[in-house]
Amino acid sequence: MGDSSEQSAAPVGRLSWPWRIAHWVIIVNLAIQVLYGGYMVFVVMRPEGVSGPLWSAAQQIPHDFMMVRRAYASETWLAIVGLSLYLGVTEVLPRRLGKR
Repeated sequence: MGDSSEQSAAPVGRLSWPWRIAHWVIIVNLAIQVLYGGYMVFVVMRPEGVSGPLWSAAQQIPHDFMMVRRAYASETWLAIVGLSLYLGVTEVLPRRLGKR
C-alpha cells in the first residue's frame, strides 16, 4: 500500500478551503465588531457637544447613558483582544515558527 506520509490533504501550513473560509469569516466578524463598537461609542452614544473622550462631561451625563456607553466600550475591547489573539495565534506565530 501507500506510505502513511502520503495524504491527499492540503500541503503543510496551508488550510483546506472550508477551513480557510471559516478563518476569514472569523477575522471579518471580529473586525466588523470592532468598527461597530467604535461607531456606537464615539458617534451614536455621544453626549451633546462632546466629541471623543468625555473628560469632565462624564459628570453631567445620566448614569444609564454612561452604563450603556461603557457596555459598548467593553464589547469593543473584547473584540479587539479577540482579533489580536486570533491573528497572533493563526497568522503571526506560524510565520515566526517558519510553518508558513
